Amino acid sequence: MSDLLERLRRRGWRMTAQRRVVAEVLDGEHVHLTADEVLARATARLPEISRATVYNTLGELVSLGEVVEVSSVGRAKRYDPNAHSAHQHLVCAGCGTVRDVHPEGDPLAGLPEAERFGFTVTAVEVTYRGLCPVCGAEENPVEAGDA
Repeated sequence: MSDLLERLRRRGWRMTAQRRVVAEVLDGEHVHLTADEVLARATARLPEISRATVYNTLGELVSLGEVVEVSSVGRAKRYDPNAHSAHQHLVCAGCGTVRDVHPEGDPLAGLPEAERFGFTVTAVEVTYRGLCPVCGAEENPVEAGDA
């Protein structure tokens, strides 16, 4: 589970009611909400929160390095509170579901020195793309006689 709220408290981040609600909505494991999903959940908890406040808070959390933007081609950005936990992402090309995954081994091991072009690599971002079980079943339905 994400420790977003605790990390923000340790930083001395000014915790207004609106900011707290956004952080609470984002906190958790495998949380990858769009800004509109954050807004909807925040509004359910604090009806007077504005769209601008939610978007500004998300932007600030990303700037602070406490939340990571996860982009998927043709889809809205998603926000991942597990910014301090080394992991990669598994993204469904059908519905856009995002899951955290923790592959074994050093992700740099697959990048030979000659392919680094003199770069000093400081971070690795890997995104695995495919179809979740629901979208995979919809794309390849089992024939009635095959079951």
